[in-house]
Amino acid sequence: MLSKVISFALSGLDGLPVEVETDINNGLPSYELVGLPDAAVKESRERVRSALKNSGRKFPAQKITVNLAPADIKKEGSYFDLAIAVGILKATEQLVGADCAGIVFLGELALDGALRPVAGILPLLISAKARGYKSFILPAGNANEAAYIGGVEIFAARTLTEVVDHLSGLARMAPLQTAQYGGAGAQKYKADLAFVKGQAVARRALEVAVSGGHNILLVGPPGTGKTMLARCIPTIMPDMTFEEALEVTKIHSVAGILNEEGIVSLRPFRTPHHTATTVSLCGGGNRTVKPGEISLAHNGVLFLDEMPEYHRSALEALRQPLEDGCITVTRSGGAVTFPANFILCASMNPCPCGNYGSADKVCTCTPAAIHKYRSRISGPLLDRIDIQVEVDSVKYDDLVSKQEEESSACVKARVERAREVQRRRFEGTDIRTNADMSERELRDFCALSPECEKILRLSFERLKLSARARSRIVKVARTVADLEGAERICPAHILEAVSYRSYDNFG
Repeated sequence: MLSKVISFALSGLDGLPVEVETDINNGLPSYELVGLPDAAVKESRERVRSALKNSGRKFPAQKITVNLAPADIKKEGSYFDLAIAVGILKATEQLVGADCAGIVFLGELALDGALRPVAGILPLLISAKARGYKSFILPAGNANEAAYIGGVEIFAARTLTEVVDHLSGLARMAPLQTAQYGGAGAQKYKADLAFVKGQAVARRALEVAVSGGHNILLVGPPGTGKTMLARCIPTIMPDMTFEEALEVTKIHSVAGILNEEGIVSLRPFRTPHHTATTVSLCGGGNRTVKPGEISLAHNGVLFLDEMPEYHRSALEALRQPLEDGCITVTRSGGAVTFPANFILCASMNPCPCGNYGSADKVCTCTPAAIHKYRSRISGPLLDRIDIQVEVDSVKYDDLVSKQEEESSACVKARVERAREVQRRRFEGTDIRTNADMSERELRDFCALSPECEKILRLSFERLKLSARARSRIVKVARTVADLEGAERICPAHILEAVSYRSYDNFG
């Protein structure tokens, strides 16, 4: 007997349809699984065998051949357990009258017949829906995640027995109700700019950076609040739209770190340790290509605390994603592209001891040591950081002051107004913020007066800036103008943008 059941395989953030063909013939009892399965797929034989027996079904003592088509695509993971079990039941006529046509089966089987959740359900469902599939059976553990996909019929089962009863018509399961996205809701961030004392320049720089989606570097002695400032960035970013939340959730789902709510509603804030490898930042893996930290920070913030302490190769790997907003991870099995559109926030001390330039403490570092420390960040990488700002030491009187600082909510309101200006400006394009502008958009939306050009020329020559740095100064100036509600870029906007490039040649 021959049966055919549909499942899906995951490749990066895309799902590929897989037809599970099961053929059972007389002969010596055997089980052959073909179609380029990896070790996890091959091990499904014992999981399926035990799950069927412990669910009160028969595992045939015949020659069983299971083919995962198309056979030229490598199959990875435990997504196919349920489809293989259903295929065997159909081929052995233990599912009489059951119509499985058009139904996509996904899920891993436990030995007792329970269905275990699998990673990557959301991108699999989105891909399957785009290909015209409308009905799905998957583990109950993936229900919260799957409920955000509308326009399809999704059944969440706890056991193989529930699936068999549903297909046989003995006990039909109710389809999942489509969940409504409510944004961040009542969730609160622990950080808030209201708790940051002083640091007027750094606070302003953060506001400009978030308004235009610019990368930012905070330079200052230890204990000046660089980390606290960085943790405040998500609190002043606009709330994610449903489309943005789905993009982030797909990545987190594939990585297997999705929360119980089934959707990521807060902006990601990723803080990898300075010992992080290039693979952990960019993504990869020996068996399955998984997203790295820069993809997990998509639509959010990637914070590199003490940036010079990171491996040079890991830092240099950031250059291409910072330009393109995505990263292509290439392995022997193929190439996978992950989105990586994030705000890079980095911090560092001015020297190894951290006291260079301090008015209160003496720096004990030699000029050679300072140069070596600062040169750990290459010029090309520093060139891609739009805003470089010095964070000064905080006075004691400022720390104990009763004066209320401006809260994140107030700053966020101004950021949202500036983002709305950019949304209208770039309507009909794939550009979201000023930082994403190409040279064409700079020419169309960032015309400079002769006075602005004169300031920019002097800055370019005296600071020995690159062509990329000039473009980024103009982008930051455009953001400053948007914050002030100005139609055109004025000299004051250019001057403020130039002031954020003071560390371009600090090595």
